[in-house]
Amino acid sequence: MSRRTDKVNELLRREIGAVLVRDFEFPNTIVTLIEVEVTEDLKEAKVWIGVVGRMTPSQVLDKLNARRGMIQSIVSKRVVMRNTPRLTFRLDDSAQRGVDLVNLLDDIEKNLPKAPPADSGEE
Repeated sequence: MSRRTDKVNELLRREIGAVLVRDFEFPNTIVTLIEVEVTEDLKEAKVWIGVVGRMTPSQVLDKLNARRGMIQSIVSKRVVMRNTPRLTFRLDDSAQRGVDLVNLLDDIEKNLPKAPPADSGEE
């Protein structure tokens, strides 16, 4: 990936993230913008979203994709480009996998037998 593409990815990530924080509510759900991947021709961008909480990932993605035009419009006013990339929101489930892994480790720790007290060697 070129340096220019990397810069565009980062700029779009910041601006889309600001729109999500300012203009969207996801009750009892944490929505994280993980990454933006713009194509080499800068016409399309995949926006990877992480979802943890009460709302299902499909509900969050449906909401974002339904308001994609509004998000693109706001971003186009803040990021000056010949063409604003067409955004598509996709699920990055690594956040949920991380939560599941931590929960699994907690369960294992709770179910491990307790070690016998260490012998201090004093008699």
